[in-house]
Amino acid sequence: MSTLANQLVLAEREDIARGVRLLLGRPLITERGDASAFELIRRRQDPLTKWFDYHCGWQLVVEPRLGYARLLKIRTAPDASRPARRPRSGRAPFDRRRYTLLCVAAAELLSVPVTTVGLLADRVVQACATDAALPPFDTANRAERMAFVDVLKLLETYGALLTVDGVTESFAESSDAKVLYRVDATVLIRLLAAPVGPSRLAVPAEEIPPRFAELLRETVREQRYGGADASETQRNLRLRHSVLRRLFDDPVLHNDELSTEELAYLSSPTGRQIVRRAAEQGGFVLEERADGLLLVDPDGIATDSRFPDDSATARVAALLLLEPLTAATGGLTPEQLTAEAHHLLRRFPQWAKGYQSQDGAGRLAADAVRVLTDFGLARRAGDRTLPRPAALRYRAAVADTAADTPAPSTEDPTR
Repeated sequence: MSTLANQLVLAEREDIARGVRLLLGRPLITERGDASAFELIRRRQDPLTKWFDYHCGWQLVVEPRLGYARLLKIRTAPDASRPARRPRSGRAPFDRRRYTLLCVAAAELLSVPVTTVGLLADRVVQACATDAALPPFDTANRAERMAFVDVLKLLETYGALLTVDGVTESFAESSDAKVLYRVDATVLIRLLAAPVGPSRLAVPAEEIPPRFAELLRETVREQRYGGADASETQRNLRLRHSVLRRLFDDPVLHNDELSTEELAYLSSPTGRQIVRRAAEQGGFVLEERADGLLLVDPDGIATDSRFPDDSATARVAALLLLEPLTAATGGLTPEQLTAEAHHLLRRFPQWAKGYQSQDGAGRLAADAVRVLTDFGLARRAGDRTLPRPAALRYRAAVADTAADTPAPSTEDPTR
């Protein structure tokens, strides 16, 4: 093979590895939002599509003329650890109200190529008023307008809404604000990544609350794996996809989180070979340990959230609390974690100013534990927080940090 051919093969491998990690970190990439990333995915569309279909069973949709690429990531089970977040400094997760407004606003936007914030708000008001299952939407209430602004800003970040004139945040101050939008219906339609649309379930409104968990599972049910009478081929396909989905979508995969069948597949020569090849092709470093697997992206492309990370107080606290947590037999209670957090706040009085209050230690401990559980480094058992095996990976670093260096002067968490 010539030198030029070798260089072309190497360039393709590097592009595919980068494309895999880009899409894992940002499942929706638009040409308007990131032209270079979109061009790479467009150029390597075929191998990327095959990679995601074979390893994870995820569909990659690339629309060159419309300018977007969407990886339809489906999880084996519903997971609330990655909520939509308000595009403001606090990055607080969406609450029930904002999710409701998001769904209603998206439905109303599908039929209009251009709209204003006032016209859209009026349509949402009318839609909520005519559906008994929805609470009314009151634009005279500032808290309601703030929630609506959070929804619109999220749609803007996805590229489903383009601000032509005005500033979306102005609607929070006045319902008379003038903001003009262009709607990208093609992107809007692709936001929902579910094999079965909720509207296809056709369940009476009064049955939704008691059956919510069941209905949520139904939206992610995939026919390709068959049912109780699935063939051996379908069962092997389901095992491969379920294991690799969790490995590529979660920070760490512990063996005790897997079913007996999944663990047997992962432990088999074929399963382990597929995992190693997939990690290599994606540009990851695979750490194989007795307790499970961990993927490391050397370039930090494939994740929307990092640990360790000194950009947020809660994450710094989570790293510092790992030392007492891993040293304690049987984990720590909320009171013990609060005491540890209180010790940190007293030791570094100029740090974590948002938590330097009477209830600050308790809030800091709770936020830090949430970080640890989100990253698969801890779990809750009753009233105790227990470290997971992956937490030991950071124990030495935590000891050095706590003993030798002051905590950074980071303000409130920006999760």
